[in-house]
Amino acid sequence: MSAKLFAPESFLILVVDDIADNLRVVGDMLEGEGYGVTFAINGKQALDRVKTARPDLVLLDLMMPEMDGLQVCELLKADENYAKIPIIFLTASHERQNLLKAFDSGAVDYLTKPFYLPELLARVRTHLELKQAREELTHLNSVLEQQVQQRTAQLQRTLNFEAISKRITERVRTSLDESQILATIVRELAEALELDRCHTGIYDSTQSTSKITHEYSPSLPTIAETIYDFTEFSDIYQELLQGRSIQFGKCSDFSRLQLPESVSILACPMRDERQILGDLWLYRLNREAFSDDEVSLVEWVAAKCAIAIRQARLYRAAKLQVKELQRLNLLKDDFLKTISHELRTPLTNIEMGADTLKMLFELPDWQQQHVEAASESLEILEEGCQREIKLVNDLLELVHLDASTEPVIVEPVNLNLSISYIVKLFTKRAKQHQQQLGIDIPEALPLIETNSNILERILTELLNNACKYTPQGEKISVSVELNTSTLKLVVTNSGIELSDTELNRMFNKFYRIP
Repeated sequence: MSAKLFAPESFLILVVDDIADNLRVVGDMLEGEGYGVTFAINGKQALDRVKTARPDLVLLDLMMPEMDGLQVCELLKADENYAKIPIIFLTASHERQNLLKAFDSGAVDYLTKPFYLPELLARVRTHLELKQAREELTHLNSVLEQQVQQRTAQLQRTLNFEAISKRITERVRTSLDESQILATIVRELAEALELDRCHTGIYDSTQSTSKITHEYSPSLPTIAETIYDFTEFSDIYQELLQGRSIQFGKCSDFSRLQLPESVSILACPMRDERQILGDLWLYRLNREAFSDDEVSLVEWVAAKCAIAIRQARLYRAAKLQVKELQRLNLLKDDFLKTISHELRTPLTNIEMGADTLKMLFELPDWQQQHVEAASESLEILEEGCQREIKLVNDLLELVHLDASTEPVIVEPVNLNLSISYIVKLFTKRAKQHQQQLGIDIPEALPLIETNSNILERILTELLNNACKYTPQGEKISVSVELNTSTLKLVVTNSGIELSDTELNRMFNKFYRIP
């Protein structure tokens, strides 16, 4: 900082003397050098002039009637408003005691009368330069002190922000719960920055609405669960969707939020490397705008929050995937149990039929009466083979359906023929179990577009279970209910009821009723 140039015209000097000639001589000399000059002829007038004119230096006569220069000097030095004004005594006395009193009262210098005018000018300039230097030094110290305070405050804010960042990072890092992460962030920011409200908005998949999911609002009404359409605040969300923070005061768009006029709002997008997931909103009432450091902190927190949200969602998806894999593994186990049982049954029948034929053929007295038994054994073998082939085909088709490797082919199906054929296959079995199997379908049902194999498999499985679980003497019925636009195929049986637990599970894949 360069020193200020000395300019006499910028200074005002008060000359105090009870002799008019002395005032004139000194005044002319000072004005000739460019100084501003004002006068007083006694002590009381000098005090008044100091208060009204506030001179930069006082030339004060030591010996004056009523109030001498020492009294004037002491009064001025006792008042903190004027104590720093330099005072030079003008005196005709050469007594050392008077000179010592002058310095004790606060004078900076003295000149004896008659004085040498160039010396007077030199003393005046010297003390004005000293006064100017002291004022510049005081100003410089004040500026430096202010800078030190600002720098100290800046460092303290930096330390505080680092502490906030560290605390938020630690709390977010230890959680994979999105809700807990967002709740932590809004509370930490609100408390650290002394906010009146802090909330998060999560965008929908189309990025057209934002829902307030988490909020910390110590002094404002809650707006949690509110959904905002981006078209309502297009200017704001246009900036946020571009990944830019925006700071503003109350605007007409926020009239329904009932905010006071003096409010500062900061909105910051939560963005990761893929997309913008939502935003952070901060509110201050009757407070100054958010500083650059605060904006930087919030942007950093928003970025960390976006990463944490993405990780939490990936973790949640992974958990769901693991759960689904576990479910599929259980289905696989159930399937293996079911298919093992289903495959074992026809194989047992085939084995039994083959053993019977072998025994008959080995009889030495093979006769015509054994032909009927042999025919029944052949029927058992044929039925077992057909069931085994059907189970294998069903298994292969199920694999294709689950893997979506082959499309389902639909074709016109005659329900009258299909239902009658399948029911006929179970007539003998129902009779053996002493069950009453009935069919009730309208004549000339309309053709329907479906996959005939799948339809036959469903009806076969239903009738198979009905024959298996229906008690002797009870009824099994197959009917079709035809309405204007719908057709319902119904299989019912009597004599047995399913529990609520079994009803909830009976259509799960591979589930077998105990």
